[in-house]
This record gives sequence, C-alpha cells and structure tokens, in this order.
Amino acid sequence: MSQSALPAAVEVVNLSHAFGSRWAVRNASFRVPAGSLHGFVGPNGAGKTTTLKAICTLLQPHSGVVRVFGLDVVAQAHEVRRRLGFMPDHFSMYRRMTVFEYLDFFAAAYGIPMAQRDKVIGDVLTITDMDGRRNDLVGGLSRGMQQRVALSRVLVSDPELLLLDEPASGLDPRARIELMEILRELQRMGKTIFISSHILSELAELCDSVTIIDGGKIKYSGSINGLLKTTTENQAFRIGVGAGEPDHSEKLAGLPGVLRAERVEGTDEYRVEMEHRHGASNILLKAMMDLGAIVHSFGEDRRHLNDAFMDLTKGGLN
Repeated sequence: MSQSALPAAVEVVNLSHAFGSRWAVRNASFRVPAGSLHGFVGPNGAGKTTTLKAICTLLQPHSGVVRVFGLDVVAQAHEVRRRLGFMPDHFSMYRRMTVFEYLDFFAAAYGIPMAQRDKVIGDVLTITDMDGRRNDLVGGLSRGMQQRVALSRVLVSDPELLLLDEPASGLDPRARIELMEILRELQRMGKTIFISSHILSELAELCDSVTIIDGGKIKYSGSINGLLKTTTENQAFRIGVGAGEPDHSEKLAGLPGVLRAERVEGTDEYRVEMEHRHGASNILLKAMMDLGAIVHSFGEDRRHLNDAFMDLTKGGLN
C-alpha cells in the first residue's frame, strides 16, 4: 500500500503562523501516515518547532487546519492530548526523585489509578531497557539515561503518536544507536513516531518517510526513496569489476546518455551518472560486457539524504 493510501496520524493543511511580521510557517501542508516512522527536517529557523507546537496543541495557528487521527487540534485539543506524547528538545527533570518516583508522579498526573501504576511503569521501563535503574536518582543518570527516562515519561500514558524534538541531541554514539533501536521497537508495536532532527544520516536509516521544511514552507513530503529519486534529474550506477582490469572510465564516459564516469579511488568499482532513460541499466551493463569487463556487482548508486536536503534548502535564518 502506498504512503498516500494509508490513514493519516497527522494531517497539516495550509498551516500558517507568524511572530510579529515574520512568518514562521507559511501555507504548510503534509501528512504523516499512521504507523510510520516519519522524519521532520530543516535548517535552523525553518519552522520545525512552530509546526511541532501546533500539532501537540501548545500553539494555536493563525490559519490552516491540523488534525491528529482526524481530530482538530484546536476544537478537540483535549481529545488530541490523550492520543499523543510530546518529548521536547530541552526537558526539565526532577533530579531528586528516583526513576520510579518520577514516572509514578506523571502516571498520577495522567490519571492512571494507583493499582495499575506499578505494572504500567514496569512495562515502560522494560521497553526502554531501564529496569535496573528504577531506584536510581534521576540526577545521577547520564544524559543518555535521562533521555530514556524522558521517553519513558511520554510512554506512561500509552500514546498512539510520539512527537520527538531532537531525541538524540547530545547523546554519544552508543546511546544514540540504542535509542534508535527503541524507536524501531515502538514502531513495531504500532505507534506512529514523528521525529524532528538535524541528524540526517540517522533519519535515512531509521525513517520510512520524511518531510523537509525551509523558510516556513514544505519542500518535500513523502517516502525516503521518493526523495532520493525526485530531487535529481539523473541516475547513478555502481559497477564492481575484476581486480587488475584496465581503466574503462574514458570509454564509459563516451556512451550515449552518460554524463560522468569515474573509477572510485582505491577500489575496483566505477560510478557512472546517466540521464534518466528507459532501460539505462541494461544499456550500461551491456556496454561493460562489450568492453570485456568481468562484472562482479551492479546496482543503482542511491544519493544520500544529505545531498537531497542540500538541493532543497537554502539554509540560514528566514
């Protein structure tokens, strides 16, 4: 089933909001499919935080409509809040509480009966791999562990939609990888996860769909694969050949439709960029065989999310 055919967990239609004379978001429209792990990226000042606040009912937009599972975030704010959990980039922690006390406090605030809280908190600590830290003081935990406690707090109310603003900010590589695996597990459990982040390489590996915003306007929204294909008019291929073969770069560069051909330094591979045309891969593979090359590997060389992001955005404050 295509992304557009899936029901929407979040639907933003012509969202606009200004601070004074400056438009933070202008006529922004996109949708987040239910059950997806969706990335939300853009340069500083692009409108990410304003959009996030509108979705989680912390900000009433000047115009446009935002719906969460079909509920209007302005007219049905109370119902929306029951179905989402928001973890901001900067969050306050009650440092003198233990992890269990901290989560118990918020479970009570969410209206979870006392008789159920111990099980709810235990389940959440298992999901976030924090079972062994339930009696530790929050203030004594590392940044990565505090990030897990903050995520645990969001999960206590069992939200269907998670809104995470820079969840891996300030984490070391190991803590970041472990957090990403927790998010994958939450998606497998059926939750929709909406991540605002600057760490593009991780979004490319983690997310199945993405929205790019710049200057308050949506530049792209859809699947990761679609982004990597639609931001360029050309296509590239990676070809691995036998060791010690002569350099075929010059002959490849002379083929019809080939824009660039080069041998990847230090390898027995070529990278060939071509114009989009029907059967381009077949043309290129036949040419390699006609040259007498022993082809060990052949495939499309996908652009990196960073390349697509730079193509679509200008950067800087707007």
